Amino acid sequence: MTMTSRQRVLTAFEHEEPDRVPAWCGASPGFWATTKEKLGLDDEGLRERFGDDFRRVFARYAGPEIELPTGATSVTPFGVFRAGLEYGQPLSHPLADATLAEVHDYPWPDPAWMDVSQIRGEAESYGDRYAILGGDWSPFWHDLIDLLGMENMYLKMYDQPELVDAVIEHLVDYYATVSQNIFDAAADAIDIFFIGNDFGSQQGSLLSETMFRRFLLPYLARLVDLGHAYGLKVMLHCCGGFAELMPAMIEIGLDGVHALQPCCRGMEPRRLKDEFGDKILLNGAIDSHHALIEGTPELVRQKTRETLEIMMPGGGYIAGASHDWILPETPLENVLAMFDAIREFGVYEKT
Repeated sequence: MTMTSRQRVLTAFEHEEPDRVPAWCGASPGFWATTKEKLGLDDEGLRERFGDDFRRVFARYAGPEIELPTGATSVTPFGVFRAGLEYGQPLSHPLADATLAEVHDYPWPDPAWMDVSQIRGEAESYGDRYAILGGDWSPFWHDLIDLLGMENMYLKMYDQPELVDAVIEHLVDYYATVSQNIFDAAADAIDIFFIGNDFGSQQGSLLSETMFRRFLLPYLARLVDLGHAYGLKVMLHCCGGFAELMPAMIEIGLDGVHALQPCCRGMEPRRLKDEFGDKILLNGAIDSHHALIEGTPELVRQKTRETLEIMMPGGGYIAGASHDWILPETPLENVLAMFDAIREFGVYEKT
């Protein structure tokens, strides 16, 4: 029986085998714009060509206009100006030297500045065909680093843990309220609360399991519990090597992890499938670097098939690139080869 994309994805989240492996497509604006032009397709046509089983809805900023200073290209909700490629890098760290009182007095944003009024209509426009991603991205770990500075943040975790706690609490208060507003408006039209925090590096986790449990896990659990309270699955985007943190993520009931990178330490697909595949949905693992960017369509096809053979048995897997944003330098023919191979080799044989 052929399933809708929504049925296919939700079956995978239940660790059961759907008709075929669901496909995920995340792409950078540069790749997306160039590819639409090359193929002569609009946004929806390109998603259909790739076989993307997901659609995403967003709240829109409707707060005070913020004037960017010279040299800045963007600003975060928390007043950190950034510049550089894509989202860029912070130009300053506003709370680097703050006292605890100054943290509480900081001009934290108002969640009401995010307009949720159009979300239900956008989600319902897909007619129950696709798995709908919603909720605020909620990158509280990245915002913590932006506000304090990375090295400074690590030192304060030891010297001023209560200050670090206060900053994270303000961040998550904001994100949780924005997502709650979204879910109050449209939870029954959304399937997955999709959030993002990169806790890993090429060589492993960016902080020990002990420190992760102390500082970050309670707030991640708060977001997971929020999604579950509205009947949603919760999936975390997390780059890098973070296998040592996955048991803690499973303990708090996280439903899925996204954009698994097989070239990072501890993230070998076979290991992840054997150790965690029956406990949490796995999304990604098709090598973006050595296959998609540097390889040929034949190599991409081979690597995609090999990954599927490891990851798809028993369900609990969504196929996609190991970096969520397919970068502009990625050859289109390789991306097409990956998605075509997912459709060809990702079919479950029903007996």
